[in-house]
Amino acid sequence: MYRGEAIQEHAGLIKERPRTYVEALDAKIENYIAKLTDFEMRCSMPDADKEALLAEITGLTDSMIQACAQFEQEVNDPLAIKQAQVYFREKTHPILSKSYAINRCRTWPQGQQGDFMTLELAYKNMPMSEGIGYYLDKYFMSTTLGVGVQERVVKMRDLLKEELISRSKSKVLDVACGSCREVFELAPDIKASGAKFTCVDLDPAALDFALDRFSYAGLSEEHTELIQYNALRMFDLETAQTEFGMQDIIYSIGFFDYLPDNFLVKLLNSLYKLLNPGGKLIASFKDANRYRPELFQWLVDWDGFLQRNETDFERVFRDAEIPSSAISMTRVDSGSIVFYSIAKQ
Repeated sequence: MYRGEAIQEHAGLIKERPRTYVEALDAKIENYIAKLTDFEMRCSMPDADKEALLAEITGLTDSMIQACAQFEQEVNDPLAIKQAQVYFREKTHPILSKSYAINRCRTWPQGQQGDFMTLELAYKNMPMSEGIGYYLDKYFMSTTLGVGVQERVVKMRDLLKEELISRSKSKVLDVACGSCREVFELAPDIKASGAKFTCVDLDPAALDFALDRFSYAGLSEEHTELIQYNALRMFDLETAQTEFGMQDIIYSIGFFDYLPDNFLVKLLNSLYKLLNPGGKLIASFKDANRYRPELFQWLVDWDGFLQRNETDFERVFRDAEIPSSAISMTRVDSGSIVFYSIAKQ
């Protein structure tokens, strides 16, 4: 009897506590929507103070995201958290979808998270919406990781430029290349150094976009080659060698964040071995200790990239049999994205 009562009481607690948390979260969501509705009316007024309004919507949304983070800590149940995230997005969609950036990162019209068009939107850092959508666009792009993504392509461009200046006729492999913005911006340096960039991506639309940019910059087949290819196949060294040959520089922007540890270890090991002596592997990662993951799991539906930190990166490189003495690290100014330059010894 005692055991039965204890089990029954415990079961009641399990059911009751999450329900209480959900009710508290729901009240905060309703309050958030009400304040956004009021904000929408005021932001359209002719004498609206844009800076003050941006600060207001930043405070409102930061507070809501903090409530979501608190919910996660209190519930500590992955399934309940996932359900609550979906509920939050459905509940707030009528008003938050007025932001082009937020709506795109909820619906993914290209069919995949982190598509090249979304990243191009981040790189340009230009709101695409009007009214409340304008302020929501500005908010989303000004978050720590939003700024980090903008900084990331600049940092990669600068690191590549340093390598091109110190080398002649380098063979460069861009893994999961996307829009190739950094290649386009390096056109004069590529031509001057005689480098050859091989850019691979599975998305034909991204390759077409890059081709148009290359043509505009005067990058011919002598300088660049675009290949539709599943970069995941490069985890097999023999396949990678056969299809691409040895390389002087291998890099990727953002791709590694989406790969689970066991596969990432194999891929990094293969890419490191694909380098010629003195070659360089450049890898960038989002550092989960330097931004708020809840923004991308609640406000938008962008949960495909894994939450790793510096300790995780070090373990991955160690498991990939990459010597620590070969690795140097740097960060973007916001600190949210870390770059590892790995020299082939």
